[in-house]
Amino acid sequence: MSPFQISIRPFGDFAVLVEWPDKVEEQILNDILHFIHHLKTHHLNEKEWEMVPAYNSLALIHREGKIDYKNFSVELQEWYSQKSGDHRTEQFIWELPVCYEGDFAIDLMEVAQKLNLTPSYIISMHTQHVYTVYGIGFLPGFMYLGGLPPALEIPRRETPRLKVEQGSVGLAGKQTGIYPQESPGGWNIIGNCPVPMFNKEKENPCFVNVGDKIKFYSITKGEYDLLKLQGEVGIYKLKKTKVDA
Repeated sequence: MSPFQISIRPFGDFAVLVEWPDKVEEQILNDILHFIHHLKTHHLNEKEWEMVPAYNSLALIHREGKIDYKNFSVELQEWYSQKSGDHRTEQFIWELPVCYEGDFAIDLMEVAQKLNLTPSYIISMHTQHVYTVYGIGFLPGFMYLGGLPPALEIPRRETPRLKVEQGSVGLAGKQTGIYPQESPGGWNIIGNCPVPMFNKEKENPCFVNVGDKIKFYSITKGEYDLLKLQGEVGIYKLKKTKVDA
C-alpha cells in the first residue's frame, strides 16, 4: 500500500499535475521518484511523456496530444496504488567547489549581520551539510536544494538584482542554490561555483538529477581560476559518490 494520498488535477490540455501532501520531505520525494520508475516501466512511453518531479508534485506532460483527463486521472490513481516494493532510484552525492571570497560573496557580510553570525561560521555551516535536490527549474540546470541549516535561513532580497553572475551560490528562505547562467535574481549571494551546471551541447545537459545530493567545499580564488578554466575546456572531473540503497 502506498504511504500517501495523492491528488490529480488538469494542468492545461496536455498535462496533469499529481500532488502529494504539502510538505518538504525526502520520503515524499523518494515516493515520487518510485512512481516515476513504475510509470516508465509499466505504463507510459518516455518518448511520448515528459515527467517533471519537484518537491511534492509530479507534472506529466503529453508530447503528442491532448489528455483525456477524466479517464487518465482514474488510471493514474490505479497505477499509483499498484506500485509495490521499495525501488530506489540511483542517486549520487556531488561535491561542488565554492569560492566564498571577495566579489564572489557580495552579500556574505550583509547576511552575516542579519543572522548575527560571522562570515566564517556561515561558510563552515554551508559546507558541512549535505543538500537534497528537490527540483530543477527556473533556469535550465537551476537546482533547488533543501536541507539548509535553520541558522542560515534568510528571506530573499527585498529588491532583486537585474544581473546575477553565472555560478553564484545563494541563500533564500530554507533553500540554497547555484545560478547556472547569468540572470536576474533575488537570492543572497555568498559565493560562486566554477563548475558549469548546464551544457546544452551534452547528451545529458544537466549532470544532476532530482533526488541527488550536493555537498559544497570551500576553495581559494586561485583554485577557482584553475577549476573555471578546466570546466571551460571540458577537463574538470566531477566528484561524485553513489548513495547506498
